[in-house]
Amino acid sequence: MTRLRLWSFTALAMIAFAANSLLCRMALKQTDVDAASFTFVRVLSGAIALGVLSRVSSPSSGPAGSWTSALALFVYAAAFSFAYLALPAGLGALLLFGAVQATMLGAGLFRRESLGSLQWIGLCAAMAGLIGLLLPGSSAPHAWASVLMLLAGAAWGVYSLRGRSSRDPLHATAGNFLRAVPLAAALSVIAVFAGHSATIDSAGIAYAGASGVLASGLGYAVWYAALRGLRSTEAAVVQLSVPVLAMLGGIAFLHESSTVGGLVASVAVLGGIAAVILGRSANRTRSVSS
Repeated sequence: MTRLRLWSFTALAMIAFAANSLLCRMALKQTDVDAASFTFVRVLSGAIALGVLSRVSSPSSGPAGSWTSALALFVYAAAFSFAYLALPAGLGALLLFGAVQATMLGAGLFRRESLGSLQWIGLCAAMAGLIGLLLPGSSAPHAWASVLMLLAGAAWGVYSLRGRSSRDPLHATAGNFLRAVPLAAALSVIAVFAGHSATIDSAGIAYAGASGVLASGLGYAVWYAALRGLRSTEAAVVQLSVPVLAMLGGIAFLHESSTVGGLVASVAVLGGIAAVILGRSANRTRSVSS
């Protein structure tokens, strides 16, 4: 793959990931679809798209994935949808990716991986930024929505950690999406019994379908193709563009605003995560050279 094609695929994947936040927020804010129905349609359409892609890429491959990974995927998708009932697109994406990186970093610390000075500085900066975003005040996000998005990020972090050992990530993701379909269907039924009416309209279904087929199915396929040519540090750092793209999209398409304090806290989170990632790469380089 040429460098131009590699970075074109990477850019398309990042746009797709940011589009997930925008499509979900637009559906829940501008249409009548409820969060549980959005989740179900997104997971179902994603399963169909990924199933077709996996069959086309390797027709002879058998089922892949696991129920544990499917559960993590479902928790991510469900918490993501319900969180966007109250969160702006950009802030939601920032909390999501901050929680993803925190979960993966926490797993490394649990395995007793050491951190360098730059990584500790970055970790402290990112945590301070997240705390700043969540502090009570006139511009503070809804507490329950923030907790749900942090839960979504933690679930996606677990899903990512489990997917590291996958030999065929496209087939594994297709299998996990397929297993998550009955879980998403059960969520819709539970929501109705809990008193939340299931509301569906054509626009909401279109947004959910686009999220599942384009932003999830095709987005993941393009990302897996790009990952073959990216170093791990490049792959990690480039994902920091997603909250920025989601924030810009929220301003352009949803007329969302951002405060100076929110921007400063966002820079602290993204800069801190970048320092942790780049510090990890520097530590590995020194280990190899020594």
